[in-house]
Amino acid sequence: MSATTAAPVWTKMRPKQGALSRLFDWKPFLAFVCLLPAVGLLMTFLTYPLGLGIWLAFTDQTIGREGVWVGIENFVWLMDDPIFWNAVFYSVFYTGVATIGKFGLGLWLALLLNQHVPFKSMLRAIILLPWIVPTVLSAIAFWWIYDPQFSIISYMMIQMGLIDSNIDFINTAWPARWSLIAANIWRGIPFVAISLLAGLQTISPSLYEAALLDGASAWQRFRYITFPMLLPILAIVMTFSIIFTFTDFQLVYAITRGGPVNSTHLLATLAFQRGIQGGQLGEGAAIAVSMIPFLVFATLFSYFGLARRKWQQGEGND
Repeated sequence: MSATTAAPVWTKMRPKQGALSRLFDWKPFLAFVCLLPAVGLLMTFLTYPLGLGIWLAFTDQTIGREGVWVGIENFVWLMDDPIFWNAVFYSVFYTGVATIGKFGLGLWLALLLNQHVPFKSMLRAIILLPWIVPTVLSAIAFWWIYDPQFSIISYMMIQMGLIDSNIDFINTAWPARWSLIAANIWRGIPFVAISLLAGLQTISPSLYEAALLDGASAWQRFRYITFPMLLPILAIVMTFSIIFTFTDFQLVYAITRGGPVNSTHLLATLAFQRGIQGGQLGEGAAIAVSMIPFLVFATLFSYFGLARRKWQQGEGND
């Protein structure tokens, strides 16, 4: 018998990895390298300006002159400033009323567009128009609408016999405040409506079918199905809306510039007036820094909304 031997198989030796290759194969280092550009951008355009603003709030720096550390002197001075407290009051009032108005009308529109109505796609596109139009253009349009002499609102009310003379919307305190709130609501409704509509689309129709079989009314279906299921996204959207409204600048500055007699100043517009127009960078920065507690509150509101969502999905609240 002849024994057969298998021919040897030659395989190419795998080259040994270098130190650089092993480094890039290490996942923590690779994640760090990928995140580095984003971290650099955030540090440059977010962290540095925020840190500089907080530093300026504790100095007496003005435009053209280096400031010195004064501690909490700027904040102590603001505590006795009636214009600052007026801005705090109107910022909270403006944000609260505008947010309630936007969410009331936005939720109504979202529920309406979630139904089978004719030209639903076209209506959704039309509703987005106030959000698409640049803020400054919207503000200029409202400035003309509220003009004491050429106001279309006053003209229509005079024609209907409701009033005898034009209404001065922007040169008296409370009419100006309500006019700004109305403009903000008009502009913010599309964001709320489309966001809530997206949330409504995620609710299973089988829940409503089961409720109908049990004889639930329209209000009961909204209370026990729509609202609880919509609450997580409602919390997130409301958080963003509160932040956008509280820090609003363009709309207020373009229509009233904080007037008349500083009655419509928000904290953002007052900080700009004191810090940039008035040249008191330290004081303006202190006013801007005083907005942080309100924004932290809005962020915590979002967190509790997410915690409820975890509970709904059967997860623990960490």
